[in-house]
Amino acid sequence: MKIWPSLRRWARRLAALAALAAPAHGEDVLYLYIWNSYLSEDTVRRFESQCRCRVNQDYYSDNEEMLAKLDAGATGYDLLVPTGYAVETLLRKNALRPLDRTKLPKLANLKSDFREPWYDPGLRYTVPYATTVTLLGYNATRLAQLGLPTDSWALIFEPRHLEKLKGRVTVLNSQRELMAAAMKYLGHSVQETDPARWDEAKRLILRAKPYWATFSNSTYIKDLALGNIWVAHGYSSDMYRAQQDALEAGRPFAIDFRTPKEGAVLAVDSFVLHQGGRRPDLAHRFIDFMLDGANAADVSNLIGAGNPNAAAMPHIRPEIAGHRGIFPPPEELRRLEMLRDFDPKTRRLLSRMWTEIKVR
Repeated sequence: MKIWPSLRRWARRLAALAALAAPAHGEDVLYLYIWNSYLSEDTVRRFESQCRCRVNQDYYSDNEEMLAKLDAGATGYDLLVPTGYAVETLLRKNALRPLDRTKLPKLANLKSDFREPWYDPGLRYTVPYATTVTLLGYNATRLAQLGLPTDSWALIFEPRHLEKLKGRVTVLNSQRELMAAAMKYLGHSVQETDPARWDEAKRLILRAKPYWATFSNSTYIKDLALGNIWVAHGYSSDMYRAQQDALEAGRPFAIDFRTPKEGAVLAVDSFVLHQGGRRPDLAHRFIDFMLDGANAADVSNLIGAGNPNAAAMPHIRPEIAGHRGIFPPPEELRRLEMLRDFDPKTRRLLSRMWTEIKVR
């Protein structure tokens, strides 16, 4: 999910890659492969002090990047933080190590809604960490001036709106996420298997594509905060960051975000132990540390992520805990779907469609 890495984070990423190749002899190191800026540096320091170890982080910007790297042979990661459908893929490939629940006494802090996820009933392999909604972020000041709706995917798919926004819209560079948004706008499930309906979504995207500025998984945060773009399809946590950056910089406009009325994608990112990890003992200690309410709240207070940890809620700032785009109310939750893995035939079909979308 989701925030562009700074030069310092790129330096840390290179250091992590070097350490994976040649860890110091006898050193206690936890290797974590995680979304960009998904973990507070203060949280890391507290854990390192407690465990007398070091945490090396490597970063990815979407699940496909993470899965591709692992498929290419990357090893040595103790912990990953995949989304539900990527967990499903990893389990299918026997790439995960079962949890030892006796080493996770704080597991009871999880909200009841997150204790039986469809991708891992009984939490045998996963511990939910954070949630996001894929939605619309926008320059509220500019869109109000243009008289455009902010509650519908029509904003990024319909030419009658896009004519006023040409070159000011970005969409995620993600096959699953962008095509899911198109499917929800068309009234279909993101788990649809009918090729005709996916073709309908592809044609909707191709019709809108000439009006978009670019496909982006990271730069839209900065561009939205600077006013370079006016609408972005992306993650709720990213939109929160863009909103706060604009506020802190004193921009003469307001950034807001909301879930389209047609529905959207809900993602639950979870800690999992990779089979190639060298230190499952440290991995369990880290997960239990992150299940503590005060530590779990950091991801919400840092980047505006939703939180599956009940003990975290008293520690989350009220303006975040009360934001509908971050913690959707029940009537909006009913319109959200999680992405799931597809059968090989459907995966190949969507891959061909995505290639066509990108090259045309």
